[in-house]
Parts: sequence; C-alpha cells; structure tokens
Amino acid sequence: MEQASWVPSSVDLDRPSAARMYDYFLGGSHNFAVDREAAKAVEQIFPGMSGAARANRSFLRRAVRYLLSQGIDQFLDLGSGIPTVGNVHEIAQQSNPAARVVYADVEPVAVAHSTALLADNPLAVAIQGDLRDPDSVLGNEEVRATLDFDRPIGLLMVAVLHFVPDSDEPHQAIARYRDALAPGSFVAISHGSWDGVSQDEQRSGEKVNAIYQRTDSPLVLRSGDEVAAFFAGLDVVEPGVVPLSDWRKDSDDAFINAYAGVGRKA
Repeated sequence: MEQASWVPSSVDLDRPSAARMYDYFLGGSHNFAVDREAAKAVEQIFPGMSGAARANRSFLRRAVRYLLSQGIDQFLDLGSGIPTVGNVHEIAQQSNPAARVVYADVEPVAVAHSTALLADNPLAVAIQGDLRDPDSVLGNEEVRATLDFDRPIGLLMVAVLHFVPDSDEPHQAIARYRDALAPGSFVAISHGSWDGVSQDEQRSGEKVNAIYQRTDSPLVLRSGDEVAAFFAGLDVVEPGVVPLSDWRKDSDDAFINAYAGVGRKA
C-alpha cells in the first residue's frame, strides 16, 4: 500500500477519489494506485480527459485574472482539489502579493497537501469543508480570519458542481454563499454537460458515470440552461454562460463539453 506518513488516517486507499483522479489528469503526483486505475479507465472511454482537466484549469486562470482586474483581492475556492501548478494563490499573488485565498475541500488528501504547500504563506489557508454545508464553511474560524466578508470576494466553484446531485440542493447552497457576499463580489462556475453529445458518446458517458459512482463524488452533468440557473440573483458578465473554452478565450484550449460563466453581485 502507499500509506505515506502525510496521508490522513481517514483516507480509504481502496476507493478512488474524484479529486485525486483530477490531480492525475492534470499530471500531478498526489494520487494513488486506485485513483490512477480509475482515471485510466475513464481515459480509455474518453481519451480527452486530460485535455479537459487542463481546459478547466485554464478557465480558472482566466477567471481569477479577470476578477483581479475588477479589483478583487480575496478569493474563496470551493472544491479546490489537490494543489497543482496554477493554483489560485499563485495566480492572484503574482499580480497582487497582498491577495488572500481560502481553499476548501472535503477531500482530506487535498487539504493535507494544500496545508503543507501553504505553510509559509500567511495570506492563504486550506480548510476541510463541504460546499454543500455553507454555514459550516462560512462560519469556519480560519475562513473568517482570512477573508473580510464586508468587502467583495471572488467565489470560485470550478469543475465541482457536477459532483453535487440535485438531491443535495446545490441551488440553495449557492444562494447561501451569494447572500453572504458583499456587493461587488463575483461567482465563477464551470460545469460539465451532455449538450451536443451524440447518443454513442452518451452511452460512453454512462460508462464514465459508472466509474465515478465508485468514488464519493458521482458525476452529474447538466444542460447549459441548468448551469445558467446557478447564477440566479447575479449579473452575468460578458460573454455570458458559454462553452468553457469560449469564455474570454486567450489560448487554443481543447474543446470540452462544459459551460462556464462569471456573475457579479450588485
């Protein structure tokens, strides 16, 4: 087994993790054999998964830079995942060394690695928190000590809401976060979709879903209209809720079946 000293005792090394699979797709090293096996099974069905992960990371970079251009200097990254190159604090603090960042993830390995990575960074912290429990995240002492909720915040939910089923009431959770933000705050979301996918591809997708059912984060893809509904109560900025690779495109990212958008709280 790969039970290293830094691995929290709560981690089940016999069960794949969506966060650690995503780390593998991004070329990271913070994953285990069970995660690599599941990720490779997904890649056999959809060979473009690594490109899709990189496209999502590229959207994160573009969104953070856009928010910085709008004067945002503090960020709450929900479902932040395992730290790899191009994290929010790296992007933000490169432009503004005073930028503050809180990472929140339910995956203990993600939190353990993030905590180690940020040990010498007094303006960025990682907490173990479930985005489906907004009151717990928003009331966390480290969150409150790092972020000033009387000032605008950039709330990031990148490639995470498609792991939250409707039964967990994601719309209510987003509304709770939105209501806690000061006017002038922004919410950035990216989300996988089956829109435009052929029947053959959908059948392949069902096989991918079966793999993710083995994790603690089953995959739930939504339509463009359903993704747009997550921005209720916000003013969506140009170019709107659009295919992910088209949102303020600045490179030739791989096309993926996903939508992305950024909304501003008036």
